[in-house]
Amino acid sequence: MVKEHWIEILASKVAERCSKLGKNICVLNGGLSVSGLQHVGRLRGEVVLNDALRRVLEREHGLKVRQYLTLYTMDPWKGKERQLAEFKNPEEARRYVDWPLEMVPDPYGCHRSWVEHYWEDFGKYLPEFAHDIEVVTTGEMYRSWEKMRRFIKLVLERRLDVIRVLNKYRGRNPYPDTYIPFEPRCESCGRIGKAKTISIDVDKDEVVYRCECGYEGKGRVSEGKLPWRIEWVAVWYVLDVDFEPYGKDHATPGGSRDSAKDLAVSVFGVEPPLGEWYEWVGYYKNGRDVGDMGSSDFIGFTPREWLEVAEPEVLRYYYIFHEPHRRLVLGLENVYQYVDQYDRAERLYYGVEKPSPAEEEYIDLIRKSYLYAQLREPPPEPPFQLPYLHAVALVQTLPETDNIDVLLEHAIKRLKMTKILQRDLDEYSLEKLRRRLINARNWVRKYAPETYKIRIVEDVDPGLVKHVSDKVIEKVKMLLDKLQSLEEWNDETIKEAMKSIPKEDKKIEREFFKILYIAFFGKESGPRIAPYFAVLGKEFVINRLRRLIQVWESTRY
Repeated sequence: MVKEHWIEILASKVAERCSKLGKNICVLNGGLSVSGLQHVGRLRGEVVLNDALRRVLEREHGLKVRQYLTLYTMDPWKGKERQLAEFKNPEEARRYVDWPLEMVPDPYGCHRSWVEHYWEDFGKYLPEFAHDIEVVTTGEMYRSWEKMRRFIKLVLERRLDVIRVLNKYRGRNPYPDTYIPFEPRCESCGRIGKAKTISIDVDKDEVVYRCECGYEGKGRVSEGKLPWRIEWVAVWYVLDVDFEPYGKDHATPGGSRDSAKDLAVSVFGVEPPLGEWYEWVGYYKNGRDVGDMGSSDFIGFTPREWLEVAEPEVLRYYYIFHEPHRRLVLGLENVYQYVDQYDRAERLYYGVEKPSPAEEEYIDLIRKSYLYAQLREPPPEPPFQLPYLHAVALVQTLPETDNIDVLLEHAIKRLKMTKILQRDLDEYSLEKLRRRLINARNWVRKYAPETYKIRIVEDVDPGLVKHVSDKVIEKVKMLLDKLQSLEEWNDETIKEAMKSIPKEDKKIEREFFKILYIAFFGKESGPRIAPYFAVLGKEFVINRLRRLIQVWESTRY
């Protein structure tokens, strides 16, 4: 019996809602505040979850789907120390605290605003992670969307009901009946949310206010905003949202989402969208989990940086395979681990390999997660797959070039020579190999731990091998015999050949691997050696081992 994927369970609920409401188009929405670094953790719910959900709704339920991503650009800039540090003069930048995000200048002067600058490394690469997302901003909504103006009028007409519901969640600081729930932007100090609205006329786009800075005057409704709990309902109303994921900070009982749902139903007669909360994504750096990724704290890395070292489908698979309530951790230094998981899922999807006993329970989840991770239909036949660490080994053993076509040509020649590749590549596989080589090369240059960085030495240095013991050389000779007899030359057969050599004490074992690394790389340690042997080819490896023995023997006399 095929088990349902958690995305499919969500999709059934959304489809049922849309059917109940008689809607022709299901609307999915995600929300982000561009408060700083737009890290990959922000792709998890607002982008990848919604895109996978859209694909199931279209594929399995035959529905039309519209996917939005709302940027809360009118939120006040908090001016955290890490945000201030982006400016050349942090003290001068304090004047922007509580300005709308979209009004804060770009610290580097290359874009029109803070939002545009930090959105680029996220928004520019969205098509790699999801198709057909419509990005909208709250700034646009307030300035030019008629439906938003209608909602603001509703808020004013039902002001006392709004206050009543808000006060249920405010505890010791209830709003008075005179409160007007609107936040103007002060013309004098530039801050938003610090002025008290005295009167408002939406049709005239006019608001009279008194600011904490002492300024009193008139401003435009279109330059202000609704308080954030009401604004959330406004977005649901304006976009007619059916489903919206949200971070765990909004999921506490009696918290922000509960209050927004209460407002929607009790005051505005709006059916709140279905939702699903998701856990934060942690950041792995320098060998440890350094905590949750954070935008205004500038913790994490961007989609642009991910795409330099791995395919977007790898990250999509990682997010889609794991249920959203589980905390995940990502780091660029160990990106090969996520790629290995994805590659394994691909082989299981195509039936190239059988699932292990541990995988049997999750095989439907694995295969469906692979399918939903694809941004286009996967090919009918399994594509050629070069493991990530093989690609890392390969790019370091080929002639150095920045011309990717030349690199690809050399790679294919080597892969055929070593029989890792035994067929002509179709266009899909060719493009896949090209991208993997680029990713691997970038990873070696930017993020790989030193152990993975190698160069093949031209010859064995006698000075480095003369003190090697007879027992170690005996093991080298056994390895030579084992490798010479291999009919198939690949990572697995090489690994098995090495494992079949009788084990000695730990000191001999250490010396054995140490001399192998010295003979090939000129240093005493390095990455797993089998993938490097595989891509170097049988003839080269056999000749180098013979040369190692020859040089060692020459030092005996």
